[in-house]
Amino acid sequence: MKRRDFLKKAGIAGAAAAASSTFGTVHAQTSPTIRWRLVSSFPKSLDTIFGAADMLADRVKELTDGKFQIKTFAAGEVVPGLQVLDAVQAGTVEVGHTAGYYFVGKSPTLAFDTAVPFGLTARQQNAWLYHGGGLELMRDVYADFKCINFPGGNTGAQMGGWFKKEVKGVADLKGLKMRIPGLGGQVMARLGAVPQTIAGGDIYPALERGTIDATEWVGPYDDEKLGFYKIAKYYYYPGFWEAGPGLSFIVNTDEWKKLPKAYQLAFEVAAAEANVHMLAKYDALNPAALQRLTQKGVKLRKYSNAILDAALKASLDLYDDEAAKDAKYKKVYTQWKKFRADSYRWSATTDLGFEQYAFLKK
Repeated sequence: MKRRDFLKKAGIAGAAAAASSTFGTVHAQTSPTIRWRLVSSFPKSLDTIFGAADMLADRVKELTDGKFQIKTFAAGEVVPGLQVLDAVQAGTVEVGHTAGYYFVGKSPTLAFDTAVPFGLTARQQNAWLYHGGGLELMRDVYADFKCINFPGGNTGAQMGGWFKKEVKGVADLKGLKMRIPGLGGQVMARLGAVPQTIAGGDIYPALERGTIDATEWVGPYDDEKLGFYKIAKYYYYPGFWEAGPGLSFIVNTDEWKKLPKAYQLAFEVAAAEANVHMLAKYDALNPAALQRLTQKGVKLRKYSNAILDAALKASLDLYDDEAAKDAKYKKVYTQWKKFRADSYRWSATTDLGFEQYAFLKK
């Protein structure tokens, strides 16, 4: 599909036209050439998730007649994947592409920018950010790190991870070393597991060496690329901690303020396109990848209700504990919680009613 057609179907063609028109005016006044560097938390081998950064850079360049150029770097090329926020905050680079929940050690509230256990689906996450007040709330959080954030992709509902052995009940999680970041990792810790935060490119060797016993990542398409099935044969679902995890482009606030208005608009339009495109691509690629994995001997397993019930209780307790000691977290959580309740009621009436019937029919 041509990008112009995509923009029209994504509903942001008008914004793109506005960006182009505005740029034309600025360009006539000899607009500056600006070069930024973007660091990603992801390796280039993950073409869909890293590809969002390349799409942003390509579209910004096109919308500004080549005047605004962004060079993308994979995790480790400039800074490690888990130091993206630090690099942008310090001004080492102008922009990063990452997941907020990688940095819950700095602020647990950043988890809401990506996903929290038993949280929002991809559609609900976008609704909260774009129209439910979520973007304003998260920008207040990122301001503490001298950054401004823009939605930059969503993977859709994720799988629940790769395990070397079956986990039938909560007891099987005791002492299990699992790569799982964010609040999901804290929930697993409350169930007895030992969570680890490891960047995508470093997971396979950690699993191979036995540094970890299990890992979650994204879904079939990316997980197949990283080769986890060669070591861990049990593939669990659902990823209850990531019903619709969003990625973000984070920009150094001082650098953002220096941009001409037309360049800012071009960046926002490009980020919006990348946000929509990533989810669509994952939804198109995951079904065939899952079929390939099962043909390679991967054993699909659903988490038991006992594990899900324990995880839900641990999640709700965690949220209350964090809200009791962190005023900013409480502010975001209180608003988010109401939005989630309203969205759940609506989706249970519409989507769930349809899916429970149609998805199980052959």
